Amino acid sequence: MTRTHHRPRIAICGMAIESSTFSPHRSGWEAFTLLRGNELVRRYPFLRDGAPLRREAEWVGILRAGALPGGAVLADVYESVRTEIGLALEAQGPFDGVLLDIHGAMSVLGYADAEADLARAVRAAVGPSCLVSASMDLHGNVSRELAATVDLIACHRMAAHEDDDEARQRAATDLLRRIDGSGRPHKAWVQVPVLLPGEKTSTRLEPAKGIYADVARVAALDGVLDASVWVGYGWADEPRCRAAVVVMGDDPAVITREAERLARRYWDARDEFEFVAPAGSYDECLEAVLASDARPFVLSDSGDNPMAGGAGDVTWTLARLLAEPAFAVPPADGGRSAIYASLPDAEAARAVADAGVDAVVEVRAGARVDDGPQGPLTLRGVVEHVRLDDPVGGTVCVVAVGGLRVILTERRRPYHLESDFTAIGLDPRGTDVVVVKIGNLETELYDMAEDWMLMLTPGGVDQDLHRLRHTNLGGPVHPFDPPEAFGPGPDLTPNLL
Repeated sequence: MTRTHHRPRIAICGMAIESSTFSPHRSGWEAFTLLRGNELVRRYPFLRDGAPLRREAEWVGILRAGALPGGAVLADVYESVRTEIGLALEAQGPFDGVLLDIHGAMSVLGYADAEADLARAVRAAVGPSCLVSASMDLHGNVSRELAATVDLIACHRMAAHEDDDEARQRAATDLLRRIDGSGRPHKAWVQVPVLLPGEKTSTRLEPAKGIYADVARVAALDGVLDASVWVGYGWADEPRCRAAVVVMGDDPAVITREAERLARRYWDARDEFEFVAPAGSYDECLEAVLASDARPFVLSDSGDNPMAGGAGDVTWTLARLLAEPAFAVPPADGGRSAIYASLPDAEAARAVADAGVDAVVEVRAGARVDDGPQGPLTLRGVVEHVRLDDPVGGTVCVVAVGGLRVILTERRRPYHLESDFTAIGLDPRGTDVVVVKIGNLETELYDMAEDWMLMLTPGGVDQDLHRLRHTNLGGPVHPFDPPEAFGPGPDLTPNLL
């Protein structure tokens, strides 16, 4: 078919979720938000009406299915999304390019490399001449097949994520630059046999801070189009799960040299990565909290972090907080104040909401999905707040138990912003202890906390990866295997794709 338009036509599509294979949670249709057409195009700040990049091409929103992190995706859900994307690309083509918006850590039941499978379907739909540019999270996994199937690939350079849109804009800009006549770049790809939790690879700290500064330096070199380093996703058990480097450009010698240098730097630093904050067991964290005057003191209940793929309803930590004498009575009676965010249980949340504010309630809650660490618990207290229309959590209730405020939600919901708390009548800044199901604190929480610690708690995204017992990594990977398993060291020679 002959094109009659002047501006390049670029399709936007993808499926983005971070999936823990160690969580019993399953991600079905209820987990995903589907965007199509102009609603999808305008999702990106750099493509909104009036943005310079918007005018440089005709952007066509095909379909993006996006979800909060969770468990593995049901196969029929993935296959339906993949089919719609493929059929829509064929029907609405031809296209000069595709912006493929993926995470990189999507696990689908029955698939070993879901993103590569999706990339193959996109390639089949648009044909060999169309350029495909993938935008990814740095906690994604880049198999050789994925890197070879797409033409361009890029990821974030900051963790905690503060450059999501910048990374996608970079992928879109790179795509436009190559459609403009430069064509496909070479790609130097290499995996690094290291797999660490994201909370050990924060770019706020060395060595990741220096490594990612070096990524930006490499990307600016003559002969290089872009450079990326992925730390991989530690809570899935698949052969593709490990760190990776891709350097793209027109000078094969330069990109190969720099990709190997970045890979070697990452490997050499493998034992230098540390948790982003002081970390300890529940008992160690509680001891630190009770000895501190910092307010608020934030604790990450990291093993059940829903934004890393945890089920979100693990009750292990909350059960201990409810039994803790320091929180048994309110501060006015000599106790400590605390917030627990949060516990999803649709039946319990609706029952508490029906009881209403000021009611004394007793409900069984939690562990409906993940009861491995601990079963459901009994929550007895006074209802302080009810919200029925939270856009993420649905019905949200606050139950006061002594000095502890427990946030009970209908659906899994992250608590990252001060407004998340104030919208339901809570004052996190005026609270002694704020316990949040998260790992590395998002920016607003980080700025609000006078002090914080990472609690090493059980769950589907346990920070102690050894407790999860990976069996399908397909070769020696640090830190799971002893040094002798790597011989004199891994082969970090890049593949030129």
